[in-house]
Amino acid sequence: MLGGGFSASILSFLYPAFRFLKPPQTGEASVNEAPAGKVDDLKPNTAKIIKFGARPVLLMRLTETEWKAYSAVCSHLNCTVQFNDEKRQIWCACHNGFYDLNGRVVSGPPPRPLDLNPAHSPSRNVVQEMNWRPSEAILVS
Repeated sequence: MLGGGFSASILSFLYPAFRFLKPPQTGEASVNEAPAGKVDDLKPNTAKIIKFGARPVLLMRLTETEWKAYSAVCSHLNCTVQFNDEKRQIWCACHNGFYDLNGRVVSGPPPRPLDLNPAHSPSRNVVQEMNWRPSEAILVS
């Protein structure tokens, strides 16, 4: 009886650790749209980070009619990038890497450009079409 209780105790400690190290196989939920806010809230020459499922996206409004969006994950060490409105560049704070407004590396250690995701503004909505899945979109209303 004592050996069975000891074995049950050991098993009760090991089972959660095993489940943590090997979680059940579940896919990421499919996301077709992500709310990004109102068009008027994002002034020209500003940007904001949008959560698109589990991925951050940098949505930039460059002028009244020009919108751009990139994956907000730096190509160097997967840090989240941000928009520097004074320099009009995209900046990664981890190792001071800079990208231009076309997502190309300007300086620093990033080895490749950011992934561009074409954005356009029909009427008062901004629809963000993502490169990784053609059916996904960020919607700004």
